[in-house]
Amino acid sequence: MQSLPRKQACVQTQRRSVGAVGRRAVVIRAQAAPSAPSSSVESISGVRQEVVDAIAKARHNCLTATHLPLPNRRQGKVRDTYDLGDTVVIVTTDRQSAFDRLLASVPFKGAVLNQTAAWWLGATAHIAPSALLSCPDPNVAVMKKCAVFPVEFVCRGFMTGSTDTSLWTHYKAGARSYCGNDFPDGMRKNDRLASNVITPTTKAEDHDVPISPAEIVAQGLMTQQEWDTVSSAALRIFEFGQAEAAKRGLLLVDTKYEFGKDANGVIHIIDEVHTPDSSRYWLADTYEARHAAGQEPQNIDKEFLRLWFRERCDPYKDAVLPEAPAELVCELSKRYVYLYEKITGQPFAVPDLDTPINDRILANLQKAGICK
Repeated sequence: MQSLPRKQACVQTQRRSVGAVGRRAVVIRAQAAPSAPSSSVESISGVRQEVVDAIAKARHNCLTATHLPLPNRRQGKVRDTYDLGDTVVIVTTDRQSAFDRLLASVPFKGAVLNQTAAWWLGATAHIAPSALLSCPDPNVAVMKKCAVFPVEFVCRGFMTGSTDTSLWTHYKAGARSYCGNDFPDGMRKNDRLASNVITPTTKAEDHDVPISPAEIVAQGLMTQQEWDTVSSAALRIFEFGQAEAAKRGLLLVDTKYEFGKDANGVIHIIDEVHTPDSSRYWLADTYEARHAAGQEPQNIDKEFLRLWFRERCDPYKDAVLPEAPAELVCELSKRYVYLYEKITGQPFAVPDLDTPINDRILANLQKAGICK
């Protein structure tokens, strides 16, 4: 990582090594805040110049909405879903969501999330089957239709976070029991937990609510057997992800999963896995020293954008939010690409920027026989 310039963060990068994808050096230098008050933002290096240039070019041509000639469209925070009966077509857009709000649109975010999730779903198939059937376009996943459990399975390995449902937010406020888990006194932000935990939330369109396993069963959201099966699978997938991340010099800090049952009652994982949208990643080699010094870990996620909004407004209550700075949006795009390449070992394929994204998606779905 490097200091983030105030004006040209979208078009400049620095490469310190050119090894295989996923083994590029990361360099850190201190950075002056763009405007007070502000969190330190460290610009990531190791992203190819052609990708950085494409991010700058694509910033005003993001996929913010879809209107495919398919039935039963439903718009979520980030994804547009089309229900075809036995299958669903899920389009991952470039919308950036946090605090239950739309914060910005990030170039290539949707393509990166969709392809990262597809890689992880394949890599974890030995733990739990996934609903993924195909990816006819970089932004599109065709999934087996499942009855979704109305619970998000949030797995955590560290005491951290800044949102209303974060473990650190509740612990700092005095809670020592959270979502059925007990924590000792004296913990600091970003401490490693003694063991991984699940802090489930209800799955809602407007605002997720923390809930305990006992409450999930008591409210009829899941049976005890379903909870036991899914929670075990979630922790195993999380532990597998942590091990794979460690091989790449990363700490998988926390993440969330969603599960559902198909028509035959088989439980599948149905949503993104270990993407930079659903997960928090830190750089492993500097965590211990920075934590001991009381510094925030070096991260490859969207936390810096969350903090930027936290410092300037109440993102849960203010009717109008400030516009995210262009350099932060571009920095987030770079991090998405960097993490995709780091995890998968594959270079991110920059799409044809002269073709509107919706037109490309439609053409690919027609080629796959999904659209007429």
